[in-house]
Amino acid sequence: MPAPMPTPTPVPAPETAVIAVARSDDALPAAPAPVSVATSVAASVAASVAASVAAPGASGSDAAAAPRDTDDAVQQRRQAESLARAAEQALREASQREAERLAAAREDAARQAAARQALASLEAAKQEAARQEALRAEAARLDVQRLEAVRQEASRQDAARQEATRQEAARQDAARQEAARQEAERVEAQRGEAQRAEAARADAARQAAAAQDTARTAVAAVAAAGAAASAGEAEARREARLRAIGRQLDEEAARRDAATAAATPASGQLQRLPPSASNLRRGRLFGRADAHAELVLYAEAWARKIQLNQSFDLVRDLVRRPHTQPMVTVAIRSDGSVESVSFVLSSGVAELDAAVRRIVQSQAPYPMFSPALARDYDVVEIRRTWHFDMAVRLY
Repeated sequence: MPAPMPTPTPVPAPETAVIAVARSDDALPAAPAPVSVATSVAASVAASVAASVAAPGASGSDAAAAPRDTDDAVQQRRQAESLARAAEQALREASQREAERLAAAREDAARQAAARQALASLEAAKQEAARQEALRAEAARLDVQRLEAVRQEASRQDAARQEATRQEAARQDAARQEAARQEAERVEAQRGEAQRAEAARADAARQAAAAQDTARTAVAAVAAAGAAASAGEAEARREARLRAIGRQLDEEAARRDAATAAATPASGQLQRLPPSASNLRRGRLFGRADAHAELVLYAEAWARKIQLNQSFDLVRDLVRRPHTQPMVTVAIRSDGSVESVSFVLSSGVAELDAAVRRIVQSQAPYPMFSPALARDYDVVEIRRTWHFDMAVRLY
């Protein structure tokens, strides 16, 4: 009967050993690797392999079971190696994932840095654009100020020119009014002198008529005396008396001439007015000169009255319209009233023609005719061309 097999002595479990696995510095970043599940699995496999290897070193009492244990050890080593390879593979995969994570982190950091740099560049561009815009706004403001200063200077110069023009016009108008006043005074003085001369001539004419009457009476007396006397004596006496009367008439004519010369104005010779023997009682002055001095003086006085009485206000707005300088004939009676206003040449603006009529009528009555003018005419017609600038002027 075979002897019973001895009971194998239980092998104590070896201590768990940790197998160090080398780590490639190229695969992982220079940062502490985290402890993962793969590391724990590798450590467990390494401990199993160590236990399997230590099993052949047991006591001699276990020699009988060596072949079987050797096969198990081989099998265990293979399993341990397989597990170690799996653990190493897991460790490599974990390391690769960690490297990928770190690379992704680096890429994310790079993207964030690029984003920050782009944001900084954008902010710098915004600031530069704002600066450029501020410079453009400042330049535009300076241009506006410069243009405003130029405009104000132009306005000031224009106002100065207008003021100078106004002052010059006022000065010229004052000079014209003063000249017109002096001319009116001169004409009035001439008229007074003419009236005095006319009175002197009328007195001289009366004296001459009286002298002629005396001479005719004397001649008649001489003739009567001669008829009563003898023919010879009467003829001699008649001749003597006629010679005496002639001398008397010459002396009276000399006295009249002296009186007329004394009444003549100092400015020149007095124009003698011929006695009115014509039935034509209407005088016409279609220019500025005429043989009848009183007619010329009256026409000038009439024109000055229209020009100096601020009549331009009646046509101030109308003369801005295109028009022709009207030629107007005004007929004035001896009492200064207006007989008619007729247009030789119309202005082309009906309102302006009507305003000219109103101006003529508004200044009536005009001065009455002087005695010398009234002696010849009942009505005078004065034709003038009307011109409008800053006043009414008659040419």
